[in-house]
Amino acid sequence: MDIHRKRCANHQSREAAARCPVCGRFFCRECVTEHDGRMLCASCIRSLSSEKPLSAKRFAWILQALLAAAGFFLSWCVFYYIGRLLIMLPTAFHDGTLWQTGWWHNL
Repeated sequence: MDIHRKRCANHQSREAAARCPVCGRFFCRECVTEHDGRMLCASCIRSLSSEKPLSAKRFAWILQALLAAAGFFLSWCVFYYIGRLLIMLPTAFHDGTLWQTGWWHNL
């Protein structure tokens, strides 16, 4: 197969300079780009860049699970210590008699 007889898939008036190894179509010099040591067309580069490797997807799932667990733990700690502070308040505060005794006059 002679490449000099092939035409660019995007520009029919131009000679093909390279063949994309992913899709197998021929392209001129302006329509191909070097990527990882291979000459690829723009559509194949877009499709390769949009795909995430499996390890990245797995890592993202683990990270989301860890963040959810950390959020749950932080929420639990906040509500636990708010409850502890409410328990430490004097009984007069809960009964409503604290405001009647005038404790602020002693300050």
